[in-house]
Amino acid sequence: MWTGACWLAKESKITEALLKERDKQAKWNGIPLLLQKLYENSHPNSDFSQCQGILKEISPLLSMEAMAFVTEDNRKAAQESTFPNTYTFDLFGGVDLLVEILMRPTLITQKKKQKISDDLIKDCLSILYNTCICTEGVTKRLAERNDFVLFLFTLMTNKKTFLQTATLIEDILGVKKEMIQLEDIPNLASLVSSFDQQQLANFCRILAVTISELDTGSDDKHTLLAKNAQQKKNLGPSRAEVNQATLLNIPGFVERLCKLATRKVSETTGTSNFLQELEEWYTWLDNALVLDALMRVANEEAEQSSTESSDESGLANTSARTQLPQSMKIMHEIMYKLEVLYVLCVLLMGRQRNQVHKMIAEFKLIPGLNNLFDKLIWRKHSASTLVLHGHNQNCDCSPDITLKIQFLRLLQSFSDHHENKYLLLNSQELNELSAISLKANIPEVDAVVNTDRSLVCDGKRGLLTRLLQVMKKEPAESSFRFWQARAVESFLRGATSYADQMFLLKRGLLEHILYCIVDSECKSRDVLQSYFDLLGELMKFNIDAFKRFNKYINTDEKFQIFLNQINSSLVDSNMLVRCITLSLDRFENLSDIKVAEVLSECRLLSYMSQMTMRMSFLFRLINIIHVQTLTQENVSCLNTSLVILMLARRKDKLPFYLHTLQEMEYTQKYPGFILNNFHSLLRFWQQHYLNKDKDSTCLENSSCISFTYWKETVSLLLSPDRTSPWAIVSYIEEAYMDIDRDFVEE
Repeated sequence: MWTGACWLAKESKITEALLKERDKQAKWNGIPLLLQKLYENSHPNSDFSQCQGILKEISPLLSMEAMAFVTEDNRKAAQESTFPNTYTFDLFGGVDLLVEILMRPTLITQKKKQKISDDLIKDCLSILYNTCICTEGVTKRLAERNDFVLFLFTLMTNKKTFLQTATLIEDILGVKKEMIQLEDIPNLASLVSSFDQQQLANFCRILAVTISELDTGSDDKHTLLAKNAQQKKNLGPSRAEVNQATLLNIPGFVERLCKLATRKVSETTGTSNFLQELEEWYTWLDNALVLDALMRVANEEAEQSSTESSDESGLANTSARTQLPQSMKIMHEIMYKLEVLYVLCVLLMGRQRNQVHKMIAEFKLIPGLNNLFDKLIWRKHSASTLVLHGHNQNCDCSPDITLKIQFLRLLQSFSDHHENKYLLLNSQELNELSAISLKANIPEVDAVVNTDRSLVCDGKRGLLTRLLQVMKKEPAESSFRFWQARAVESFLRGATSYADQMFLLKRGLLEHILYCIVDSECKSRDVLQSYFDLLGELMKFNIDAFKRFNKYINTDEKFQIFLNQINSSLVDSNMLVRCITLSLDRFENLSDIKVAEVLSECRLLSYMSQMTMRMSFLFRLINIIHVQTLTQENVSCLNTSLVILMLARRKDKLPFYLHTLQEMEYTQKYPGFILNNFHSLLRFWQQHYLNKDKDSTCLENSSCISFTYWKETVSLLLSPDRTSPWAIVSYIEEAYMDIDRDFVEE
């Protein structure tokens, strides 16, 4: 069978009568004939005057099928059937012809270039998008045409065709094998500067695909072995990193994003523009459900207004008129902020992190978000809160829910190991930190002293305090618990700060976490891990925290539930185990009556002080990981086992610990299986952490042990000298030795 492009070129050899006859038999609905007319009316010297009329005939045939595909009720049936009209359109060269029509003005060198009307461009884009939805392979084919992809960006300068262009670009970039280089887009800086705020927010949807590493979604699941191998292959920054740098070089780009993220709903553009855009969305099928849901919200409010004031119809109508646009504007703003916060979050995690931090602090992103917290970000759900078909208000697909999660991810990225984290507080709260340090007779943290008070949160509460308030009210089954704990934990990460810990302890955070772990007996592994990590940061080296812990966990039954939760998954709880071990070691070296009292009374510290318990944790930590299965998520188990052994080395007990591990192997009737595995893990540790690109400060901050001591301990353990009491090989019999394997990913 001929291809579409060939057929259009040979149309003169096929009589119209023959084509009509074949059309009836094949049920092509006249599409080949219409394409033939379109081809004849779009030659290089034509004025395209007839083209739009022809497209108006083709469009309903394709949009009908596309609507069937995107409608929730029919999606299953739609996926199981074919789409004959869009298939026929593509088969007879429709896609290639529309691309040629769109790009014709850029390809002709003559002085008087052809002018295509905005309406014709819209129709071409709409039909292309419908075909992409329904016909497999069309989107990928368009994605392979780099010239066409870059050309589409030039159409975004036209406000009338912006929405259609943006949606098609997003679809194409989603399947493109190679990430597009933003610097290849003609006049990118002037293109972005030409966007109004709504267009910029929509443009962020496209940017999300171009600045995110392709596999970041499952980052924790990829083995470190595979990541390290990939890093060796990748010379220089990735395309995503280059694209991030390109964006940061656009004058005013980050400032505009900050303004978009923090503007209030009352500052948005007029209702008429918004409703006009919604009207355009209706023709753009992937947004039809959004419009549908918005209209439902509007109708509910209108009905509510009329029933509340049935006797005063004039007042009711006025109420409906004022409420209706406000609901829509709020949801509109939420959907915009989602895209903007995502881009800011990715930039905050990129190579230019410090540059981005400086800019978003200067442009007051954090105080702006603080002012929006109650009324928009964490607003109360109303009966008419927008949800998409087939979902509910608590579904992660709801725009309200997604905005909250994106907001929490941004806070996590912002606070993590950065001194700007104190911008999350207001001036009074910063003063409180200073007072805590003064009372404890310890120096103030430099970052607190150096924080620019003009850039911090205003109002009665800072953003961190607001987050703590909603965190404590969160229902047990809430999907936010994980993200809330992660955001608060990131504030504590870095060098341990007693003042930061006490600030949160005074607000009841420890009791809240213990309630969730013990009293509500949380079952979610993700939430449990986030709580254990947060608890570890909150309690580390803090005798007051252990005292509070003992006051709350005041019965053997509660303590046993707590231990069961820890032991249910050491991958999830190992950071807390590390915290307890480190804290116990420090407390034992202090000569303080208060510390001695807590040491003797605290169930948790007494439990960890038992050698058998420490050895049990060490044995299991080594046993649950292997080089081939190490990921970003579970590598902490290896580092926790090393912390236990470094503390043992400080007390000259390292040989005793290694000998005990050997005895435990024999008890399990599998000599060598733990120590061989540990040897391999430590060899990998050297490859991974002694890489020049690796930042060792995280290991130092989490343990308060110098990285030099980490390296020395690993070298001692890996010594080939079988006479050394600190070498692992000294505790493995020759017959069971298996330490020289190459690392191969399974």
